[in-house]
Amino acid sequence: MTTAVDDDLWSAIGDPTRRRMLDLLLTEGAGTATTLSRQLPVTRQAVAKHLGVLDRAGLVRATPAGREKRYQVDDAELERAAAQLAAVGAEWDARLNRIKRIAEAIQTKRSDNG
Repeated sequence: MTTAVDDDLWSAIGDPTRRRMLDLLLTEGAGTATTLSRQLPVTRQAVAKHLGVLDRAGLVRATPAGREKRYQVDDAELERAAAQLAAVGAEWDARLNRIKRIAEAIQTKRSDNG
């Protein structure tokens, strides 16, 4: 029971600044490196690099907007990320429940023998 996980996708959203950028893009609908940098504690150049990572992972789409690019969240890719997270979470829940059952069985066996 192992879910296929897209490492590039998770690497992209593993960074708190990139997650904040996704939040801003979702809230505002779209943004450029300049508009996003005004709301983040990083430079415009850093924002542009983060947007490049998100773009390569498929989480945002860029369209030309004058001298800059305007970025929007790719809803389908974000839904795919959410589905992967839910699947991984379900796998870990199942693993932890199995560990709990094993621990309870050991405890019961010790109580019966003690």
